[in-house]
Amino acid sequence: MRVVCNTSPITNLAAIDRLDLLHQLFGEIVIPQAVYNELTVLPNPVPGTVEVQTLSWFRVQQVGDRSQVAEFRRKVDFGEAEALALALEVSAERVLIDDAAGRAIALELGLTITGVLGVLLMAKQRQLIADVRSLMDSLMTQAGFWIGDELYQRVLQQAGE
Repeated sequence: MRVVCNTSPITNLAAIDRLDLLHQLFGEIVIPQAVYNELTVLPNPVPGTVEVQTLSWFRVQQVGDRSQVAEFRRKVDFGEAEALALALEVSAERVLIDDAAGRAIALELGLTITGVLGVLLMAKQRQLIADVRSLMDSLMTQAGFWIGDELYQRVLQQAGE
């Protein structure tokens, strides 16, 4: 399965030590150069910085269509713009993205999207994790990932918890 990933799923899952779920669910994860740079060209490392440089299942790929990136940049940041453009170029089966504006563009383009919470639901469905609740709680407390009350309850319901 060809999966392109934006920065947020990497940093958030790395912050709770569950970046492995991406590999278990999707195999190789393709990230555009801008996402790699967002994670590695920093004065201080963030969750995921070391992993994208050392784990063999992350593959950095350049985006060929720079005009497409420029078009997306009007609505989203550089990493998201490159992730969306790359997903189109490689005919990705899925884009891992959390930002609302990026998700909206992806849906307009007909791309299949999954965010961090969707990754957790898939992992529970495939019995890779015992529960979603504890990982959502960790995302909020350890990663600073915001989950509204309604969404929190909806995800628990989907997880059967």
